[in-house]
Amino acid sequence: MKISIVGGGSWGTAICYLISKKYEPTFYIRDKEVCETLMKTGENKKYLPNTIIKNAKFTNSLEDIADSDLIVLATPSSAIKDTLSKVVKFLKKDTIIASLAKGFEEETHKRLSEIAKEYTNNPFVVISGPSHAEEVGKDIPTAIVASSMNREAMKRAQEVFSSPVFRVYTNPDLIGVETGGALKNIIALAAGMSDGLGYGDNTKAALMTRGMYEMSKLGLKLGANPHTFNGLSGMGDLIVTCTSMHSRNRRCGILIGQGHSIEKSIEEIGQVVEGIKTTKVAYLLAQDYGVEMPIVSTLYEVLYGTLDPRQAVESLMTRKHKEEIEEVFFE
Repeated sequence: MKISIVGGGSWGTAICYLISKKYEPTFYIRDKEVCETLMKTGENKKYLPNTIIKNAKFTNSLEDIADSDLIVLATPSSAIKDTLSKVVKFLKKDTIIASLAKGFEEETHKRLSEIAKEYTNNPFVVISGPSHAEEVGKDIPTAIVASSMNREAMKRAQEVFSSPVFRVYTNPDLIGVETGGALKNIIALAAGMSDGLGYGDNTKAALMTRGMYEMSKLGLKLGANPHTFNGLSGMGDLIVTCTSMHSRNRRCGILIGQGHSIEKSIEEIGQVVEGIKTTKVAYLLAQDYGVEMPIVSTLYEVLYGTLDPRQAVESLMTRKHKEEIEEVFFE
């Protein structure tokens, strides 16, 4: 079985390391310097140091992924269109595409699987859940979920990715898995800001709980199964992203909460912070579907307006009194 990974960042490197324990994958890295270092040492010193890949073919030529049985896209959500446009010419009719990205397209608000349909009819699988590259690269036990409209492709991806330290569940609710994976980054930004402001565990617990509620409300409107948000791609990913210093979204939020500008915070993180753009998309989707999302709306005003983070917390805390669970969940 020929497996290829496209994208030489930390997550692509971690997945290549994982898969190389069972197969000999082809790893395409656009950055020539990173690719050359991997060829010489098996280590991606720039994005995932101290993880050594011993059984893979490293390449700077996209042509080397041709005739793959499964191609893993390990690029940010904003690069999915560009990546697909280049990869599609190398696909076989039955090549499975597995995406690691979490987000929506900023312009159209589409999920990534919807974008993929514009380029190919090949089976599309989403890999999501609580999984930091830094820990996968150290063989720390991890559990994730594979989701697809194509059950056979979903099961095949489950077999490929599974290992004694990497457990893969399946979930056919593609809408729910994609929505949870994207929206949790927003709440992680908010949780990071709370940390940056010096607030404590009580505040973060409230943000995470109410944040999950907002994620579920929008997910229901989009057609998701509400139970999916209690799983790995929902609650699981939310927990790890809101609490870990491996989380780019949380670290970016901390910097903003400490008073740094958004631009400076993103620059210091040095990699894509998906939650920034996702906040805007979720804010607009909430308006389109008539969903009340106070945390998302308030964070949007912080990121794209003039609201101060400390004022944002006060605004959320002094909202009109209401019951915890709305009737929408019982309709």
